[in-house]
Amino acid sequence: MSLLDSDHDLARDSYYAATSPRQASFPRLQGSAHCDVAIVGAGLAGLSAAIELADRGFDVRVLEARQVGWGASGRNGGQAIHGVGCDPLEIERQLGLDEARRVWAATLEGLDIIHARCRRFAIDAEWRSGYLMPAVHARRARMLQALADRLATHYDYPLRRIGPDEIGRWIASRRFHSALHDARSGHLHPLKYARGLARGAASLGVQIHEDTRVNALVAGARPKLLTPQGVLSARQVLLAGNAYLQGVAPRLEGRIMPIETFIAATEPLPEPLAVSLIPSGSAVSDNNFVLDYFRVSNDHRLLFGGGESHRASRPSDVAAAMRQRMLLVFPQLAQVRFEHVWGGVVDVTLNRAPDFGRLPASSHSPNVYYLQGFSGHGLALTGIAGRIVAEAMAGDASRFDVFARLKHRVFPGGRWLRAPALRLGLAWYRLRDALAW
Repeated sequence: MSLLDSDHDLARDSYYAATSPRQASFPRLQGSAHCDVAIVGAGLAGLSAAIELADRGFDVRVLEARQVGWGASGRNGGQAIHGVGCDPLEIERQLGLDEARRVWAATLEGLDIIHARCRRFAIDAEWRSGYLMPAVHARRARMLQALADRLATHYDYPLRRIGPDEIGRWIASRRFHSALHDARSGHLHPLKYARGLARGAASLGVQIHEDTRVNALVAGARPKLLTPQGVLSARQVLLAGNAYLQGVAPRLEGRIMPIETFIAATEPLPEPLAVSLIPSGSAVSDNNFVLDYFRVSNDHRLLFGGGESHRASRPSDVAAAMRQRMLLVFPQLAQVRFEHVWGGVVDVTLNRAPDFGRLPASSHSPNVYYLQGFSGHGLALTGIAGRIVAEAMAGDASRFDVFARLKHRVFPGGRWLRAPALRLGLAWYRLRDALAW
């Protein structure tokens, strides 16, 4: 069973889908068609690229196997935050400090893109500013302080430092030792944002085809995408399906691991209680290896996420597992019930750095690009990824090639042993978290 099929049950009870009714649908691809750029995946990366390409005068079509924002783009934790999924030191080690600063600046541009597109396309994505990074014990707090030192001295990006004496004024939980706060990052309703981008792209002439699964990519001077009811050829192709591209580009599959994560939405809380949990209204994500992330929505629900797993080791009762994690942070919510529990798949690279590049072509210059490996930072990073790949397709690959220089190893174990190896790895990191290692 493909990930597209097995992941379907995780999407059934999404709070985002329940609070963002579809206002537009897009027809399947029927028959043969041609365009300048064909994009696989109508998530945030594909839609961002489509907008940028349309602005540059390209004829663009987007093929989506399900519906706009169906995957991680519409089911994630809603946290739009600075940086990439790995420590800045990993980028510096590979590219050097100067290029690492370019990568960092690009991620901040990704945050600006969210605001610009919400204004341009009148998207009410429920943006709220603020991102809180708490540590659960002193060892983890020292890691946070080292990160803050490096961002301040090497990237000119100071963060507010919150010590043990004031952490209680930032979060109503005794679980945390101290924290960092970033006022520039924040959180939003990801499905409203994704659907707003689709409307914006369509208004620029981009043709979107939902319920159009790509079965195969035929490389060449004009690559072809084969679907059940049609064929789309293009001068250039962008693969932006991330973990759902199974079978389309086999050489990319071993470079990312589809990891399941789960989110629960409580019933609406009394406003004073909701405000008391995180008085600043920030999104929160701890810095454990297997982390918890949470925020309060505009309608005063706690949206609580975490619990990474592989689909073969999914908890038998996801709601119970999420309740246990939530009460470890907020025991005062013991009488509060969940109204929605859902999940999704995050595409994670082995080093958690983004994986952008081109596939080799049989002739001419490489004309198939890909964007994957957002590793939990996709809400902001997809925006800038779409912009820099559009720049590359239009002839200026200077920024794209900085990211493309990042090296990635395949996950160990091959096709059959990769999942068992991941389960062992996650168990090891959970043990490290439990032992305050």
